[in-house]
Formats: sequence, C-alpha cells, structure tokens
Amino acid sequence: MDITSARKLINDSKTALKQQFDRLDEIALLGQRKVLDAFRRHGVQARHLVGTTGYGYDDIGRDALCALYADIFGAEAAIVSPSIVSGTHALTLMLFGVLRPGDLLVSVSGKPYDTLTDVISAEGKGSLKDFGVDFDCVELKIADDLTPIFDFDAISKLLTTRKVKAIFAARSRGYSLRQAISVDQIAELIKFVKSLSPDTLVLIDNCYGEFVQETEPTEVGADLMAGSLIKNIGGGMAPTGGYIAGKADLVQLAAYRLTAPSLGMEEGSYAYGYLPYYQGLFLAPSVTKNALKSCLLFAKTYEKLGFETLPRGNMTPYDIVTSVKLGTAERLIDFCGAIQECSPIDSNVKPMPWDMPGYQDQVIMAAGAFVQGSSIELSADGPLKPPYMVYLQGGLTFEHAEIALEHTLTTLKL
Repeated sequence: MDITSARKLINDSKTALKQQFDRLDEIALLGQRKVLDAFRRHGVQARHLVGTTGYGYDDIGRDALCALYADIFGAEAAIVSPSIVSGTHALTLMLFGVLRPGDLLVSVSGKPYDTLTDVISAEGKGSLKDFGVDFDCVELKIADDLTPIFDFDAISKLLTTRKVKAIFAARSRGYSLRQAISVDQIAELIKFVKSLSPDTLVLIDNCYGEFVQETEPTEVGADLMAGSLIKNIGGGMAPTGGYIAGKADLVQLAAYRLTAPSLGMEEGSYAYGYLPYYQGLFLAPSVTKNALKSCLLFAKTYEKLGFETLPRGNMTPYDIVTSVKLGTAERLIDFCGAIQECSPIDSNVKPMPWDMPGYQDQVIMAAGAFVQGSSIELSADGPLKPPYMVYLQGGLTFEHAEIALEHTLTTLKL
C-alpha cells in the first residue's frame, strides 16, 4: 500500500471511531480526577519523592505510594514495590501469600498465561504444586462475537463438591482469541462465588486493565488483585515494579512473601527515589487512554482491510491489547519489524523469533521502549504458530501509534 492510500485508510478509521474516542476521553477524565483527589487527600509532597537506603524503616515515600494505590483502587491496602520484577512476580506473591498446602486454586478464565504455568504446576522449581497446592481449571465459554462467558455451571459444581480456597481470573486474554473480561463480569463472578462459598477468595490478574474502565476489580469486591508497573498503572514512567491490592489481611500475607514473615512492609528501601512512580501514576489515566485509542485505531484499520481483529466493530475494549490474525509467519515477522523500526529506542534492531523464558512456543517481540519490556509503550509480539496472531499494545502517545500503523501498512505491502 502506498503512503497516500495508507493515510486515507487511517483517517477514515479515525472518523469511524469518534464516538468510541469520546467515551475514552470521559473515562480518562474520571480516572484523572480519582488520581488527583487521592494525591490531595494524602498530602503528597516533594519529600515523598526522595529515596531511602538500607532497611528502609519509616520510608514515607514507599508508604504514601502504597496508600495512594489503595485509595485509587478502592482497596483496604496495597503493596507497591520496585522489588517486584514483573506482573508474573506480583501474581506469584499474591498466590503464595494466601495459599497453603492442601488448598485448591481454580482458574475460571481458562488456562493461565504461559509465564504462570511453572508457578502453578512445575515440579522441582518451588511451584505451588511442590508445596502441595492443588489446581483445577474451568474454561471460558466464548460467544459468537468472541465475548468470554464464565461457565457458572462448572464453577458451581466445583464450589459445591470441593473446598475451593481461591478462584483466579485474568482480565486480559494472553494469547487467546477472545475479548478481555470486563469489570462488570468480574463483579458478577464475585457475587456468584460468594453466594455459594463466602470464604472462597477471588483473586484477579489485573495486568493491562488499570484505568480502562471507570472501576477496578477491588472496587467490586475482589479480595486481591495484582499487576505490573510497566503496564498501564506506571504511566510509562515507572522503571520497574509491581503491585498487589485488596483486603488488608491478605495484602499483609503477600508482604510476608515479598520480604519475610518477620518484616512485611516495615522494610524495603529504594535509593533512586520515587519520583517516576508518583509521576507515572499521575499520568496513567491519560497514557492508558492513548494506548486504548491506539488499540482501536489498529483494529479498525486492519478490519477494513479484511483481517480478523480484536477488538472489532464497535466493541468496547477491556484491556489495551489489539490482536490481528495475520495468517503467515512472514507477515507476523514483518509486522513486528515495522513496529520496531518506528520505535524511539533500538529502531535499527531487527526482532527475530526466540525461545523466550516461560513461553511454550517461540515468540517474536518488537519493543523499542525507554523501559525494557514496557507494555504500555508501543510494542508487538506473538507466538510463531498458526494462525500467526500479532498482539499489539501500548502507545504513550496516540500520534506515535498512528505513525507506526502507517508504517506497517506500507511495509506489509497490503
């Protein structure tokens, strides 16, 4: 496709998306108000941005940041820590914090994302299975429009015939061809689970979901949720880290896993200072809006070309991920290469498929980001297997995504 045709196609897509874009502006305004009000309520000052060393006793920057997250998420407490290395690490802390030998964990959103497989079931690696935690899985039902539906009959059977310690659900879809799960669906799940088994915990993987809707899972009753700071909530500024939020007693149990049972969150220093964490949180509603608009623009444009995409039509996005079924390995590699060429960092690097730790198939990833692996910055990846889906996420600025979209259209010779 030549540049003139690409520009016309993109402009037509932007026009078609106006109503959805207006709605995203409204959500971002609500999110920004929520964040600003929390900053003001907690009296955030310049002194909170300064780091500490050693044990980190009385680290006011750390403690205020945790309080901010809890407030914004409508949770009783939260852990926000640079010592959490990824979303998978945050989820692992959450699971190991509340599960004990003999407990049963049930995933009701299908098989968990690849990087959680070893956490749950690997033998000899210190997994939940090694510690005597049992696991079961309930697959989602998928409607014709690819909306996921919880299998309440199967969940009910498990809850009424076995003692289930915790139900687990992931909002985002990983490498599955379906819509993400909405907060409304999570609220329905929580109400259903608690009606049958009040003591069963509901644990949510909130990665890619923060500020996508007006509310978060903890605001509708989730006992705990966890996520990564180099996705939505870090606003593109956080250099590393993760969070866990929810009921105070359960957050405390996760804190004992992060440090030690004798320490919890009483210790934990960060010498470099907390400025990027506070600033990133402040920017997060707007940055997430940009990523969502980017998501919809890629989806709408490739849909116009006849590709199968998610979201599609007038779907409401429930995470910041777009998927496009490209159909061939060559197109997948070329698409990721085009995204890399439009990156601000490492634009001259050619991404190639490789055996990435924690994944079951070779994966190709394009991520020329300021923060390594940051999924809120524009990136694209996918497993090298049929139907050769590419998963694109992020975009600190909408303009960057538009330029990258234009480049993919001309590079793939569509």
